[in-house]
Amino acid sequence: MKKVLIITYYWPPAGGPGVQRWLKFVKYLPDFDIDPIVYIPENPTYPLLDEKLVADVPKNVTILKNKIIEPYAWASVFSKKNTKKISSGIIPNQRKQSLIQKMMLWVRGNLFIPDARVLWVKPSVKYLSKYIQENNIDTVITTGPPHSLHLIGLQLKEKLNVKWIADFRDPWTTIGYHKALKLTEASAKKHKDMEKKVMTTADFLLVTSPTTKKEFEAITNKPIHVITNGYDVENVGRPAMDEKFTLAHIGSFLSERNPRVLWKALRELTKENAEFRKHFELKLIGATSQEVLDAIKEFKLNTFVNNLGYVSHQEAVEQQRKSQVLLLIEIDSEDTKSIIPGKLFEYMVSERPILAIGPKDADFSEILKQTNSGTFALYDEKDKVKETILNYFNLYLEKNLKVYPVGLQQYSRKNLTKELAALLK
Repeated sequence: MKKVLIITYYWPPAGGPGVQRWLKFVKYLPDFDIDPIVYIPENPTYPLLDEKLVADVPKNVTILKNKIIEPYAWASVFSKKNTKKISSGIIPNQRKQSLIQKMMLWVRGNLFIPDARVLWVKPSVKYLSKYIQENNIDTVITTGPPHSLHLIGLQLKEKLNVKWIADFRDPWTTIGYHKALKLTEASAKKHKDMEKKVMTTADFLLVTSPTTKKEFEAITNKPIHVITNGYDVENVGRPAMDEKFTLAHIGSFLSERNPRVLWKALRELTKENAEFRKHFELKLIGATSQEVLDAIKEFKLNTFVNNLGYVSHQEAVEQQRKSQVLLLIEIDSEDTKSIIPGKLFEYMVSERPILAIGPKDADFSEILKQTNSGTFALYDEKDKVKETILNYFNLYLEKNLKVYPVGLQQYSRKNLTKELAALLK
């Protein structure tokens, strides 16, 4: 069996979408004659926890752990709430940032480059160099964010000449929150220089969307392969459908994703349609920014909200399957066209209609169209959003609200792992 060392920060009991990709690859790689060895921090500071995910870790996988110095652990002494939000990517609107939030963002962006886990690089290279040589490992994979983990791969490549694959679950300098880090000109250049060195030194790159591949091709000539995120077979039964006409958003609802076009459409529907007002419920499942909650209140929709907060992945899957309509919102920006939210694939396999709102030419809009999984609208298409919701609502009243997706098998975690295994051999 070929041994492959996987370096990742997020691992159970961490919650959130960053865990799923490599947890599932590790689950299925042995089926393709590859033995994954996973290297993780011994004492991480995870913004979200999901203890139930520990049961998904394969029993026979080798897990290596090494201590990490976590600036987020220090910062939480001063402001636990702000630290948790910033470390999970929930950054307040610039106009509403407090002095301590502005200071924390400046420190995060300029003193810890590329990110706050950079202090783990040096001890990891020392620890792994010895392990790689003693165990005859010739292939290393790093996955980011945090993109500091790619610096571990870079140094191992330079030191030992191992085969190195850099996996980008999200872009580096064009990720949504990068502009909010209050970078000096020198810091911004340092990010760009690091990004280029990683991309031109790795043997090949993995990305999760075609647009990210195109973006990276302007930086490096190294091979770039697209392997999207996907869905796994979940041991969750088909729960009874919600009695209310529920529109459910599952996952982090960031400030920048605040879809005023949706709130306007819902406000009009609740004013104009007594039947809609009677049946409608907005379900928020996951961390929701205060800006989003404020906007919901501004449009007088707060009385329709059922805010469940963060739940385990298993419960999130159950909520997906019982909700009438699933909301998928991405930031309205040129930089986010490449983002294919991980939850899209679980949404699709839940067989509930999806209402998606995002930027023009978003990669995930094409997937929705190809799989017949739902409707995509732009941020200025209020009438389309309103018409779609009303159409779904009328089907709900007729007890005929269904969706008939096609071609989902290509996004199963096992099929995606087969693609990865072929690249590793």
